Amino acid sequence: MIIGQIKNGIVLDHITAGRGMDIYNILGLGELDCTVAMIKNADSVKKGKKDIIKVGKVIDLDFDVLGYIDPGITVNIIEDGKLAKREHLSLPETVRDIIRCKNPRCITSTEQELRHEFRLVNPERKLYRCIYCESEAPKL
Repeated sequence: MIIGQIKNGIVLDHITAGRGMDIYNILGLGELDCTVAMIKNADSVKKGKKDIIKVGKVIDLDFDVLGYIDPGITVNIIEDGKLAKREHLSLPETVRDIIRCKNPRCITSTEQELRHEFRLVNPERKLYRCIYCESEAPKL
């Protein structure tokens, strides 16, 4: 199968196999007015299998969201058919307004203007806790 090269855009590479559609939906890529290609279960030397998403224009991405969803992603920015920038993502130290605290006693339940903020407390388990009530963050 051949997926063409993009002239200007973004390539999300090294996505954990099977997570590509989650990222596609969370980022709202289906609403873009440009070409978006998703490759599922591509062969990978490092991971065995991986997903890849190619977006046919440069868009503003929240790297914290991507790092939280799948910290192994590589973001490649393509300009004039050449690699202009490469970012290797990892788990962010804090995530804001990506997930919501599920604790009904948390102050974020009553104070609607407060940001939902979680701090990374255990990188091995990918465990985040609410900065206000210490509740464990729900998994995406």
